[in-house]
Amino acid sequence: MNRLTRRELLRSACVGVALAAGLPRAEATRATAKDKRPNIVFLLSDDQRWDSLGCTGNPICQTPHLDALAADGILFTNHFSTTPICMTSRASIFTGLHTRCHGIEDFSLPLSPALWDLCYPARIRAAGYHIGFIGKWGLGGELPEAQFDYWKGFPAQGKYFPDGEPGPHLNSIMGDQAIEFIQSAPKGKPFCLSVSFKAPHVQDEDPRQYLYDPALENLYKDVTIPPPSQAHPYFYNRMPEFNRVSEGRKRWQLRFSSSEAYQRSVKGYYRLITGMDLAVGRIMAALETNGMDQNTVVVFTSDQGVYNGERGLAGKWLMHEESIRAPLIIHDPRVRSRLRGRRCDAMTLNIDFSPTLLSFADAPVPPPLQGRDLGPLVRGEHPCWRTECFFEHHFGGSRTPVIPASEAIRTRRWKYIRYVEPQPLYQELYDLENDPKEMRNHACEARHAAVQDALTQRWQTWRDALDTWRVDMTEPWKDPVAPEV
Repeated sequence: MNRLTRRELLRSACVGVALAAGLPRAEATRATAKDKRPNIVFLLSDDQRWDSLGCTGNPICQTPHLDALAADGILFTNHFSTTPICMTSRASIFTGLHTRCHGIEDFSLPLSPALWDLCYPARIRAAGYHIGFIGKWGLGGELPEAQFDYWKGFPAQGKYFPDGEPGPHLNSIMGDQAIEFIQSAPKGKPFCLSVSFKAPHVQDEDPRQYLYDPALENLYKDVTIPPPSQAHPYFYNRMPEFNRVSEGRKRWQLRFSSSEAYQRSVKGYYRLITGMDLAVGRIMAALETNGMDQNTVVVFTSDQGVYNGERGLAGKWLMHEESIRAPLIIHDPRVRSRLRGRRCDAMTLNIDFSPTLLSFADAPVPPPLQGRDLGPLVRGEHPCWRTECFFEHHFGGSRTPVIPASEAIRTRRWKYIRYVEPQPLYQELYDLENDPKEMRNHACEARHAAVQDALTQRWQTWRDALDTWRVDMTEPWKDPVAPEV
């Protein structure tokens, strides 16, 4: 008898008991489903590119545990951060809102009480879950330790060696903490654990930048990592002046300004990812050891991507694919085995996590949330889905060097980028279908004028729609209707 049949028989037996107690069939079914609500583990990496996993095609970076998670789950191949910077992306993940609506565009800003009431940890806890948080909190204000049943969060960027070197690496420490949470979770009560890794983000104040576990020193030692094609000086020279003197260029000087620096930095980046993958493997083993693996949904993603030398840049912030695109794996063991191991190319966003996790927990999704529940895609259904995405980044315009503010519209085929402050106006237009690496800017070309005009109108439509959003909305949010472009 296969596992699915046993699970169905168990569910039928439980419903039968509830019916015998006098409950109507619908209520009996809901009560049984609620009793079997899944545990949830949400794993968030930091500045991890979508193409840095073996399962997404990286031939060098070793991520066997995440690859195994994807092989038995769903790998989303078109996942994006609506705003590619740490604190803002985290606010969008917690709230399910675009930046224009939650307003977290500075490291010092906390979520307001009204916004916290929308967040998935608050809502899932209210639904009866035991909730925990481990790792980088990323937002301003006081740490919300009292809002969690288990708290091992830290402020700001944190350190890879919290107790100094030599000492245990943060990836290992966070793995230990996650295992402690799993082992101490109260019996008979579902849990939701958020693990927010620092890896593979640089240690900004350290000249070594990528502080990996010394145990991984020899990993990739004899490998030569080819630089990306967009690292050619041609692409840097084609950028506007404000990008060529930006913060991204300053950080490029630290990490990628020579072939030796490039190899050192990317190998360090990969070692941090592999170290995190080892922690994920330990978390998955703990779930299995404690008999929780068949009723625990695991979500793995990153807050955004990062430039590894493309266009002569480092960091993120801008609207090219290297910056906004991130990995996403969802493993739900309750899904029929024939529907697992799939790739899904639907465009998904970081604002989708809050409604998705709430739906997994059978908790109500507040009407103001702008993300979409990914559950139907995980289950192999075919819901009507978004055909365009809106992006924005406004932090750091007053910095020196500057981080230029920009906004974008991305469809399946086209991306329109608009830098919102420099004068004269600077725009970019890419044909992603024929130019996935965004090597040729078609902005202001006469043959693509109709496409650019249409996307410019969509950009304005999204800005106007988001500016009408209110936290006390009683009707569900609806994206502005998108024509085919």
